[in-house]
Amino acid sequence: MFQEEISKQLAGITEIDASKILECVESTKNKEIADFAVPVPKLNKFKKLVGKPDELAAQFASKIQLNDLIKDVSVSGTYLNFKINRMVQVQNILKEVIEKKEKYGFTNQGQGKKIIVEFSSPNIAKPFHAGHLRSTIIGNFMVQLFTNNGYQVVSMNYLGDWGKQYGLLAIGFEKHGNEQSLLEDPIKHLFEVYVKINEEAEADPTIHDKARAYFKKMEDGDEEALGVWKRFRDLSIEKYKGIYKRLNVSFDIYSGESLVSDGMIVEYDKLEKMGLIEDSEGAKVIDLSKQKLGKVLVKKSDGSTLYITRDIAAAFERKVNIGFDHMYYVVASQQDHHFRQLFAILEKMNYDWKKDCTHINYGLVKGMSTRKGTVVFLEDILNETKRKMLKTMQKNPEKFAEIENPEEVADIVGLSAVVIQDFNAKRNKDYDFNWKRMLTSEGDTGPYLQYAHARLSSIERKSGVEFNPNADLSLLVEPQAFDLAIAVGRFPEVIQTTLNNLEPSTLTTYLFELCRAFSSAYAELTVKGQEKNVAEARLALFVAAKQVLNTSLKILGLVPLERM
Repeated sequence: MFQEEISKQLAGITEIDASKILECVESTKNKEIADFAVPVPKLNKFKKLVGKPDELAAQFASKIQLNDLIKDVSVSGTYLNFKINRMVQVQNILKEVIEKKEKYGFTNQGQGKKIIVEFSSPNIAKPFHAGHLRSTIIGNFMVQLFTNNGYQVVSMNYLGDWGKQYGLLAIGFEKHGNEQSLLEDPIKHLFEVYVKINEEAEADPTIHDKARAYFKKMEDGDEEALGVWKRFRDLSIEKYKGIYKRLNVSFDIYSGESLVSDGMIVEYDKLEKMGLIEDSEGAKVIDLSKQKLGKVLVKKSDGSTLYITRDIAAAFERKVNIGFDHMYYVVASQQDHHFRQLFAILEKMNYDWKKDCTHINYGLVKGMSTRKGTVVFLEDILNETKRKMLKTMQKNPEKFAEIENPEEVADIVGLSAVVIQDFNAKRNKDYDFNWKRMLTSEGDTGPYLQYAHARLSSIERKSGVEFNPNADLSLLVEPQAFDLAIAVGRFPEVIQTTLNNLEPSTLTTYLFELCRAFSSAYAELTVKGQEKNVAEARLALFVAAKQVLNTSLKILGLVPLERM
């Protein structure tokens, strides 16, 4: 509203289109000097302005009309500085949040567009580790973000469920498998078996030959071999679903490399017909040397396929069977080279939709440990954070006694700690996992955000007045009220930025700023015991702040807590 008014007036003065000027209106950091500023030299990219920028700034300032929205205009060098009517701004922001509720901050820009987000994608019989955690929570964050902005989102878990390692696993299970252990914890037991057989294979290379032969039987459709593999897969998926439920994650489709066998034959034949396949000592390769991506092995000399061959087929099948306007692969940055090769092959195959495929990469998690030493399984990480959080909560017996379901709350706060520590790091950066730092309720942590939400909920419960959507917001005259309302008002802009960069850290950084503004307001703006109209106005401010924090926590894949 204010930026639009500034743009409209400058458009009349400069004869530059208002929508273009809008791009140059900046929100300032020092609100004592100005709320918004326009760097006059930036306007030159739309129209060549005659005169020195500082003189033009002074000239433009003299022509600005002050009104209900613009309170003051001044010049600082080549900058035009605007002070706005803060009362109008506060009222407009809070009215919009109160009216739109959970829809505040979002648009319908994705209406009519379908997006596939492939994420998590663990390998069956290998540990569900911290790397999968990153893929899982980043992918889930993207699903929530896109869904809230009107996109039809298909969430897909593309399991690593095919390849020679399943031949190795089947042979290992024959030797070391235990039915009861398999049923109790399939993922952990299959991993134990896999480690044992791998150790044995180091001393006896013939085991690898047997594994290759077993996998060839699977690829050739041998019913017995496929039956064993399917059982391992089904039991593992059931176990994964339990972990995903704990993470507040669900998938529309459980896919996997194993499910693209027919499409793989079709796509491989197409590659051959297009003359893209070359022979290399009995194996088949695609030459991407011109793209500086080397020669890509697509079929081994024994006729078995590789990961990339299955990825080509999977991409094609998704385009045909599901259809998408965009497809995102949330996979670690170690696979950057693989995806460059995949996209280069799709381009060589003349699939113009290759431009609609994006690899969303992320860095590594370092330094994960518990009392028992190195943590491998995600479940161990979650159990450890829950245990530590429960211990912290018990340090305050009075508050602990008020919590109806302490185990559940500890689990939610523990998960919040893990997720927010991850999201505070830039997505493509490695970060150090730090138990002590992430579990504190102070500083930029998950527990701090949950604590702020619980405090906002407490204000609502204990205010002594009913929430009034028509409260007299002109009574919010304190600077702390203005600062909190302005922080709330930044939410739509933050969501747009986050949609553009798909960086969870953009949202978490904003939330810490919002919560700090809330802490300052909380210290000064008492609700309970105030005159009714003042109490209603302050409660409306806190309800708006809670709405934004609540919505944001859900986008980040977390359950907002009412009490803790």
